[in-house]
Amino acid sequence: MRTAIVRAGRGIFWYLKQASGEAKWDEYLDHCRSKKVEPVSRRDFEWHRAEHKENNPQSRCC
Repeated sequence: MRTAIVRAGRGIFWYLKQASGEAKWDEYLDHCRSKKVEPVSRRDFEWHRAEHKENNPQSRCC
């Protein structure tokens, strides 16, 4: 039972990270580590992400 609760908690945590965009930052850091490149600050990363979304709108279903 305890493992099921832990697994559910991890699943909820993963979902929240995906939905909030937090996972994108982690993916970016992993990418920088693999390429051995110095990452930009979190603030700059979020600014560039917002700029990209604004300049490249995607259609949505709703």
